[in-house]
Amino acid sequence: MPFQRRNLLKHYRHLARELGKILGTTMNPLQEETFYQQFSNQRVPKPTYQRRTYLCYQLKPHEGSVIAKVCLQNQEKRHAEICFIDDIKSRQLDPSQKFEITCYVTWSPCPTCAKKLIAFVNDHPHISLRLFASRLYFHWRQKYKRELRHLQESEISLAVMSYLEFKDCWEKFVDHKGRPFQPWNKLKQYSESIGRRLQRIVQVRSCSRCRCGSPLPPIPFSPRLHASPHPIQDSLFLGFLSLVPLSPFS
Repeated sequence: MPFQRRNLLKHYRHLARELGKILGTTMNPLQEETFYQQFSNQRVPKPTYQRRTYLCYQLKPHEGSVIAKVCLQNQEKRHAEICFIDDIKSRQLDPSQKFEITCYVTWSPCPTCAKKLIAFVNDHPHISLRLFASRLYFHWRQKYKRELRHLQESEISLAVMSYLEFKDCWEKFVDHKGRPFQPWNKLKQYSESIGRRLQRIVQVRSCSRCRCGSPLPPIPFSPRLHASPHPIQDSLFLGFLSLVPLSPFS
């Protein structure tokens, strides 16, 4: 029977996707170069490589040792967060036992993945999820900011990776061959800057349009931010107010 080339590429791609599912899209420990390129929080205007989404997670019982350490990355039409959810579901964790999962991810979740993560945690109340992101994904778009706020309001702990998280990720998920983690230039400054950006996104003041209705801590006073552009007019206005008698109902 002659060899049939018909639909060969189609079947190859299908089998490749199925193999990825069987293997749980699980990677071997990250290579050092991959870690430094993908997890770096440095601002790279035009990187010579593509910054992909890598997700490394550690699973352990609430009282017990680590039972799984897995590295995942985006697949064709399946984000790393979806691969993560599928991988955890496939483990069929005992619902009567509490588990803790710590995730290190190169990019914060997109709106779709954020909704999926929230639904996953709501459906599995015995699982506690902590999410540490190296960078914020499209943080200037309203839809992305809204879903980051929803993540923060859910049972998911969301934070920006600092030196401690980068070092922990290096030690647990990288094939470093005994070499210590070497922080890149301005790691701390970039981490703090991204952290402040995340806080500005999630710190939405309570108002009539706010869903949660619970006030957040006030933004710290800054003379530079609160300086008036019209100091003379303001001082005259305040002087006028001091002459106005107070209402007995105030």
